[in-house]
Amino acid sequence: MRIFISTGEVSGDLQGSLLIKALKGQGEQRGEDLEIVALGGDRMEAAGATLIANTAPIGSFGIIESLPFIWETLKIQRKAKQYLQQNPPDLVILIDYQDPNLAIGSYLRDNFPDLPIIYFIAPQAWIWYPLGSKVNTLVRITDRVLAIFPEEQKFYAQRGVPSDWVGHPFIDRIQTAPTRDKARLGLGIKPEQTAIALVPASRRQEIQSLLPPIFAAARQLQAKIPEVHFWIPLALEQYRAAIEQKIQEYQLQATLLEGKTLEILAAADLAITKSGTVNLELALLNVPQLVVYRFHPLNAWIARKIFNFSVPFISPVNLMNMEDIVPELFQEEVTSERIFKAALELWENPKRRDKILSGYQKMRANMGELGVCDRAATKIFNQLSRNNGKKQTISLS
Repeated sequence: MRIFISTGEVSGDLQGSLLIKALKGQGEQRGEDLEIVALGGDRMEAAGATLIANTAPIGSFGIIESLPFIWETLKIQRKAKQYLQQNPPDLVILIDYQDPNLAIGSYLRDNFPDLPIIYFIAPQAWIWYPLGSKVNTLVRITDRVLAIFPEEQKFYAQRGVPSDWVGHPFIDRIQTAPTRDKARLGLGIKPEQTAIALVPASRRQEIQSLLPPIFAAARQLQAKIPEVHFWIPLALEQYRAAIEQKIQEYQLQATLLEGKTLEILAAADLAITKSGTVNLELALLNVPQLVVYRFHPLNAWIARKIFNFSVPFISPVNLMNMEDIVPELFQEEVTSERIFKAALELWENPKRRDKILSGYQKMRANMGELGVCDRAATKIFNQLSRNNGKKQTISLS
């Protein structure tokens, strides 16, 4: 039984690896000989997938930002289509990675009309933009949506796509995180030391757009809080040289570590972070955070002036309940001085931190219960069973 999974970027690779582990575990319990082939990254490969191509390093967000990756994305899509023509899967799972996944999903629906396609972590159309061509494409190609948020499930169900709310996979992931004390002990952080996590980049574009103002603000914090030490999780090895060079340039008391993301987050007193799934990890670990994000100025102008792009929040934590839980700085607000002042206020104001922690508790109700990936895997195997039943009926008739 062959399953094809398609995703991209660091976050998709992580979420895909969690799902693969659940699929492999249930496959063994069911006595199924399961083969998983994928577009993904190192984590998915380690979990048991055979990679057609590695898509983790080519992620981007924004029109201008995506231009350097168009040719590489097209090459990978062409390679995947050739593979799938020669090795048709029994089921397809699309994870996040909106535009590339809608493109490959459309190709599969047109060429394999009876192939079941499941979308896990679907495009967040219910937040980011009004109903349009992307949603129409998803409705056309998708047999079932496995939703990570309740509103996502309602949105797609109302548009005719069978949908189930399974919860967010980070509910499962966070169970493997160490306690704060254990994380600090493992990293060698002394009780009196202030630990601030800096999470500036999981995409190449963020090295240029976010790392300099975050590190400049960190230098100001270092002057204000002498006992501070900064901890930086390394998303991809290819970013190491650029980040290490900036650590030296800004003369930060900082440690850059690969493969220790949960430990760094769990040990932190607070975090200055890009917008992304890491915001949810910090919330589940009860770490106060300041969220920042900015696009290329031209990209921001196009979004605002041509597409009338407007969102109330940028962080998944705030978007979950459409509530101001964590402080955010967006686009023109992202300056070293604004980041410094907002982070310092967060550090010095216990009432602000308490409000954030209280907001986290309310947010968690929309992330589901433990066992998210097992629930998703069960839905996937049920879809396989339904599809196999249809094949047998057709054969008998």
